[in-house]
Amino acid sequence: MPSISINTVFNINLEFEIAAFHKRLFAWFIDFGLLICYLYSMKYLFYGWMGISMDDNLGIDILLISLPMLLYPLIAEVTMNGQSVGKKIMNIRVVSLHGGEPGLGQYILRWITRFFEWPFLFGYIAYSPVNLFQYIILTCIFGIAVVVAISVTKFRQRIGDIAAGTVLVDTKTNFSVEDTIFQDVSAADYKVMFPEVMRLSDSDINTVKTVLNRVTKSKNEELSYRVEMKVKEVLKIESHLTSVNFLEKLLADYNYLATKE
Repeated sequence: MPSISINTVFNINLEFEIAAFHKRLFAWFIDFGLLICYLYSMKYLFYGWMGISMDDNLGIDILLISLPMLLYPLIAEVTMNGQSVGKKIMNIRVVSLHGGEPGLGQYILRWITRFFEWPFLFGYIAYSPVNLFQYIILTCIFGIAVVVAISVTKFRQRIGDIAAGTVLVDTKTNFSVEDTIFQDVSAADYKVMFPEVMRLSDSDINTVKTVLNRVTKSKNEELSYRVEMKVKEVLKIESHLTSVNFLEKLLADYNYLATKE
């Protein structure tokens, strides 16, 4: 499986396996299927069970059906740490080429540049089973451009990934809240050891967490040691903790202080 070496803000190269094409395809079909199910369910709810007239309630249709479907890819990736339902099932995830989790701007850029991949979202309001079938066929035809882009680009990127500076990688295991920077440090007697951590950027913190995840899986503590030295140099702090414990304490302090702001 092809891989990509991503240079993080701490000048640490992390190796990720690029997501296999069949995983991306299955993830796409899962998400697409969920949207179709949502479409059918909501149309039936409004115009079947509730008997609402579509012509007289087009605004409601757009607000409660079109808009959620349109925003689904963006909201899913932002709230699920770079994954949608389909991506999570297939164990693939969006990461930044700069290391760590993409920023909100990168997610938005990926979302904007995928409009042409979902043309049925702009036409299904003129709803009928025949129209829906036509929109699905049109979506698949437009998807050919996506397949071509993935095939010819170095890191198997969509047009949106190229624009946003992101890539889809294989996570190997299901990511959970433990794989994000967020931790429960709400204890009343929690003691902050490194208040200087708030001088690090969100990108820096995400990189620290990414490195810890890789160290846990690869047992290569050299990565954590190099990041530890870089952080200590930048923040001008000292510690007698081991590299892994030092980085874990940094994350805990960051989470505690961030919730107090």
